[in-house]
Amino acid sequence: MNQKEAQRRVNALRETLERHNHLYYVANTPEIPDREYDRLYQELEKLEAQYPELVMPDSPTRRVGGAPLEEFRQVRHRVPMMSLANTYSREELTAFDERIRKILSGASFTYVLEPKIDGVAISLRYEQGRLVCGSTRGDGRVGDNITENLRTIRSIPLRLRTEKAPPAVLEVRGEVFMTREGFIAINREREEAGQETFANPRNAAAGSLKQLDSRVVARRPLDVILYGVGEMDGIEFKTHCELIAALRAFGLKIPPRSWTCKSMPEALGALDELKGMRHDFPFDMDGGVIKVNERSLYDVLGATAKSPRWAVAFKYEPERAETRLNAITVQVGRTGVLTPVAELEAVFLAGSTINRATLHNVDEIQRKDIRIGDRVYLEKAGDVIPAVVGVNIATRTGKERVFGMPSQCPVCGQEVTRQEGEVAYRCENLQCPAQLKRWLRHFAARGAMDIEGLGEALIDKLVDQKLVADPAELYSLNLEQLSGPKGKKKKSAQNLLDGIEASKHRDFWRAIFALGIRQVGAKMAQTLEQHFETLDQIMAADVERFQQIRDLGPVAAQSLVDYFKNSLSRTLVKRLKDAGVNFKRRPAESGAVTTQIGKTYVLTGTLSKFTREQAEQEIRRRGGNITSSVSKKTSYVVAGVEPGSKLDKARSLGVKVLDEAAFLKMLEM
Repeated sequence: MNQKEAQRRVNALRETLERHNHLYYVANTPEIPDREYDRLYQELEKLEAQYPELVMPDSPTRRVGGAPLEEFRQVRHRVPMMSLANTYSREELTAFDERIRKILSGASFTYVLEPKIDGVAISLRYEQGRLVCGSTRGDGRVGDNITENLRTIRSIPLRLRTEKAPPAVLEVRGEVFMTREGFIAINREREEAGQETFANPRNAAAGSLKQLDSRVVARRPLDVILYGVGEMDGIEFKTHCELIAALRAFGLKIPPRSWTCKSMPEALGALDELKGMRHDFPFDMDGGVIKVNERSLYDVLGATAKSPRWAVAFKYEPERAETRLNAITVQVGRTGVLTPVAELEAVFLAGSTINRATLHNVDEIQRKDIRIGDRVYLEKAGDVIPAVVGVNIATRTGKERVFGMPSQCPVCGQEVTRQEGEVAYRCENLQCPAQLKRWLRHFAARGAMDIEGLGEALIDKLVDQKLVADPAELYSLNLEQLSGPKGKKKKSAQNLLDGIEASKHRDFWRAIFALGIRQVGAKMAQTLEQHFETLDQIMAADVERFQQIRDLGPVAAQSLVDYFKNSLSRTLVKRLKDAGVNFKRRPAESGAVTTQIGKTYVLTGTLSKFTREQAEQEIRRRGGNITSSVSKKTSYVVAGVEPGSKLDKARSLGVKVLDEAAFLKMLEM
C-alpha cells in the first residue's frame, strides 16, 4: 500500500469509526459487533503508526492526550455563558409568564420544557466543523480551557457530522455529567482504595474536569447533553426546537425528552410529567428548564446582569426523609476496608423502604457531626444509594453518642490500619474471615462459578474450620474433609465435590467474573470474553487496549490492569489454572456468527429455550446491545411468560415486541 492508498483507507476508516461511535454513544443503536469495531480501530492505529504524516488531531485514536498540563489556560467567551434564574414556586413561573407577555405586548410565542441536568456547564467551539476548544463557564465571561479533558468523552464528536459545508463557527453549550451507574462504581472503587468518596454525581463530574491529566479523565464515566449555543457564524435558528434538531443532525447528544407547550399552564402540566420521570434518566435531574421557543424574541426580552429573561429553571424539592439513627455498625469488605453503616428506623424514600444507609467513612461522620441516636436526613445519592446527608440538631436530647472507628477488626480482631492520605481504615489480614467469606460467596454464586451445594452456611463452616483460605483451595477439598465424623454427610459431601468439579468447565466469562475484579460485573465479563480468547490475553492487555472496547469504561480498564499487576492475583490465577478451571473461550464461540442482528434489546418475562443470561449472550454474539429499561431508542422487547411492566411501556411507546418464537426465528435468520 502506497501513501495515497493509505490516505484513502485512513479517511474511510475514520469516517466509519466516527459513524459507529455516534450510533453507539449518542443514538444508542449500534449496528456492528464490538469485535468488528475493534478490528477497524486497530487497522487505523497501525496505518497511523506506519504513516505518521497522516495523523490528524480529530482522529478517533487521538481522544486521550499525553503528558499532564501544568495549568489550564483561560478562555474568554465571545458570547457570555449566563446562568438561569431558579425557582421552586409555580406561582413564580406564572409571574415569569406574565412578565414576558407584558414585554412582548401581545406577540404570540410558545414554550419548550427540557430536563434540568445537574451537571457541569461547558462550551464546545467548532470551527469549520472541527472541535477546537472546550471550556468551563467560569465567571460567565472567562472560563478554563479544558479541551483535552472534553475530548476524552466519547459522546462529544471531534468533528460535526454533516454532508454540507459546516458552519464557520458554532459554539455549543450544555452539561457534562457522570452517569448514575458510573457514580456508584467510582465511589465503590474509591472506597475500596481508601480514598474520599464523591458526595454526588455533580461533584464527581466537576472534580473529573478539573484534572490536569486527561488520562485520568478518560477513566471517569462522563457523558454530555447539549442544548444551547453561543457564538455562531454561517448558521442561524428561528426556534429552539430548530436548534435542537440541528444539533442532533450534527451528531451531538441532545436532551432525551422535551415538550413544546402553547401556554404556561401546559408547561406546568409537562413539569409534573417530567417529575414522574426523574429516575428514568441516566443523569441526576433536579428540575426542568422552561424557555421561550421563538429565538427571534430573545433580543426583545433581553437579560439581567446574570440571567436571560427568556428562560427560567424550576427546581424540584429534593426527595428527602427523616428517621432515627439507631446504631452504627462496621462492615468489612472483600478488600478489607472497614465501612461504617447507619442502622435506621425504617422509612420510605424515593420508591423503596430504607433501614440501612452508607456513612462512607469516619471523616464524613465527623464533618456532619452524626451521632448515634440522632434524627437524621436521608437522600439517595445519584437517586440510587441511600445516604445520611444531615442531622436534625433541634431534636437532640443530650443522650446521643459520638461514634469512633474500632481499633481492631470487628471480625478477626487484628489491629486496623490507616495509611497516610487515605480516609479508610483497613484490616490487612488477608485471611480475615469476613473478607474471605464474601470472596467465596461471590466466587461460588450462580452468576459466577455456580457451585451447587456451596451455600452461605457451608462457606462459613469451611472458613471457620480453616479448610479453605482462598477460592483455589476449593479444588483441593476431599471427601474425608467434607463428610464429617464417621462419614455421616458423605452423600452431600460428594454432591459438593461434584459441583466443584463441574465448575471447572464453566464458560470463560463466568471465571472472569468469579475472580472478583473491581468494576467487572457479569456483563463486563461477557464483553471481555467477546474480545479475548484467553485469560492470558486479558492479563497482557494495557489500559489503551481495554479502552478500545466500547462497553468497557475507563474505570474498569484501569481496575483490570491493576488487578493483574498484583502478584497475589497472578498466583491465584495460576493455581486455578493448575486445578483445571477453564480460562478460555469455548471453540464453538470462537467462530464468527453468521447472523448479525444488531439493534438494542430489552428482555422481560421467562423464556423456555434460554435462561436470561443465555438469551443476552446470543444477542451480544450477533452484535446486539442489551439495556435494562425501555425507551424510544429500544429496537425490540423480547417478552417471555409473565412479562413485567416493561411490556406495557413498550406498547405505550410503540416499540416492537417479539415473543419467543419470533425471537428464535430472528436468531436463525
